[in-house]
Amino acid sequence: MYGIKENRRRLKDGTEITTYSREVVSCNILEVEAGTTGYMGGDTGHGGRTYFSIKDAACTDMDVRVMRDRFGDCTGFEVSLGGDCELETTIRALKFITKVLEEEAKEVFD
Repeated sequence: MYGIKENRRRLKDGTEITTYSREVVSCNILEVEAGTTGYMGGDTGHGGRTYFSIKDAACTDMDVRVMRDRFGDCTGFEVSLGGDCELETTIRALKFITKVLEEEAKEVFD
């Protein structure tokens, strides 16, 4: 079993949220953190906030590229990983993120 830590994080817009983090350990190690305010009935002006992070803690072959439009605004990101363990730990990290966000959302729309 792995340990989960509860954290408080202040987002760029000043919103404070509770996040949960853990390490995902194999031949490489990832630190993963996720949290949300849940649904709050609106868009970015009045709606909820969601955060997640995946960090290399040891030996992860990872590259991330931020995609930007002509105004410099973020339009997405790409993640490339090398190695079998990176596949394994990324799957486990994404499952943890999904679990945290589903549990904290309090409501799911499919």
